[in-house]
Amino acid sequence: MLRRRTPAAAAKPAAAVTRPSPLALVLAALAGALSLFSFEPFGWWPLQFLSLAYFFYQVGVKNSPRYGLLLGWAFGFGWSVAGMHWLYIAITRFGGLPAILGAIAIALLGVYMGLFGAFAGGAASWVRRKWSLPVPAFVLLVLPVAWGLSEWLRGWVFTGFPWASAGYAHNVSPLGGYAPLVGVYGVGMLAAVCAGCLAMLTQPKRRWRHIAILVAVLAAGFGLKQIAWTHEVGQPLTVRLLQGDVKQDQKFDTAYLLDILNRYQAMITAAPSDLIATPETAIPVTPQQLPGGYLAELNDFARRTGSHLMIGIPTADSPTQYSNSVIATGPASAPGAPAYRYDKHHLVPFGEFIPPGFRWFTDLMHIPLGDQTRGKALQAPFPVKDQLVLPNICYEDAFGEEIAAQLRNAPKPATLLLNVSNLAWYGESVAIPQHLQISQMRSIETGRPMLRSTNNGATAIIDGRGRIVQQLPFYERGVLAASVRGMAGFTPYIRFGNGGFLLLGAFMLLGAWFAGRRLRNRKSNA
Repeated sequence: MLRRRTPAAAAKPAAAVTRPSPLALVLAALAGALSLFSFEPFGWWPLQFLSLAYFFYQVGVKNSPRYGLLLGWAFGFGWSVAGMHWLYIAITRFGGLPAILGAIAIALLGVYMGLFGAFAGGAASWVRRKWSLPVPAFVLLVLPVAWGLSEWLRGWVFTGFPWASAGYAHNVSPLGGYAPLVGVYGVGMLAAVCAGCLAMLTQPKRRWRHIAILVAVLAAGFGLKQIAWTHEVGQPLTVRLLQGDVKQDQKFDTAYLLDILNRYQAMITAAPSDLIATPETAIPVTPQQLPGGYLAELNDFARRTGSHLMIGIPTADSPTQYSNSVIATGPASAPGAPAYRYDKHHLVPFGEFIPPGFRWFTDLMHIPLGDQTRGKALQAPFPVKDQLVLPNICYEDAFGEEIAAQLRNAPKPATLLLNVSNLAWYGESVAIPQHLQISQMRSIETGRPMLRSTNNGATAIIDGRGRIVQQLPFYERGVLAASVRGMAGFTPYIRFGNGGFLLLGAFMLLGAWFAGRRLRNRKSNA
């Protein structure tokens, strides 16, 4: 195990401790919460190494699966509550839940999310005992793999909630260079390797080796950043991305409906463009509920000016079936009918669909459009001149493997990605810059530019390397006009999805197993 460097410890072995003290749990939760500052809007990504290094060290000094499980739970609890605290605003200010119940709901979310940290600490410690691992193999290989697997599981168990995954902090760090190969979970696992190197510096022997590993991982990531995995294709498009800044408490209030409709009609028709995109549910009612001729006038504008419109709107296929959608029309569209429709596939639990047995909870809140119909997993992109635009709605872009699958399996892969969102639910919180960081990761993974049209931020253009090219200020009405060119070609992540991350993790575990076998043989021959 990692050794405490004190004379007393050296003179007298401490009794086995299998359960952390309350203070140890609190400190682990605080260390997890520290990770918040590694993400935007702070962007202090090296802090994440320190946060994880503290967790790894504390798990390492106690060779106990129970200790690792409980400490991992506390660490995951702090990480999740700090990273997702902005959900409190949505469920209390706009959802109508009393403040005390809102606080309890966020705490319960942290309790659940902490289970994935518990898996990381507990499973890694179990493997350490099972394989009789030396300390370096445990800290540099097994713990990082367990951490990466815990985040991967968090991304799909019970539909997944991968917000604040460790890799998102590294869009601008050297580790971002690995994203086109192993995706955000692979980047998070390599960040954990770097944290393990820092944890190993507490040991008196071979510190230079762990510094060398840290430098090598960062240097290789920097080198990978220089590779262009995709290439420009077609002609540039002129785009106009709209940011209406409709207040959330007005958005679904019928008293403000006419003002909202007029606002977006004026913004859309203010100038022609190859592509004009509105935010998620910019039009807050279904086409059947719109004033007569509203969509027809927009279609007519598109035909007259040669523009292509992509409009966020709920759509209804029956009185009881409705979807969160993007409808699109262009110069060649038939009069009065949208040429294209995309329905949101990955729905938000409690906000967009009701998990079995939880209707009582959603009934306590007043969230409109709260039980939606799920769209197909594979949907075609929308053609705009010689480019193909693939939309995703709000937090769908937190699921990189699904976007990669859309690109990989499409007969004609998209050349541009478009995210339409409404984050006014979360007030003036860190949710907006965190979501922008998620979109940047999708661009890095796929080598595709990402266009973002949002209600109050972050409306932005991100290039195929994840760099923000242009951006509107948050919480202001505006239009972002620019020229954008699409990208073609497949990154390894598009081709294999999370397979690259899982394969890397398997090789790391294999290396740990061989290290444990070598140690066991050495002891048996002694």
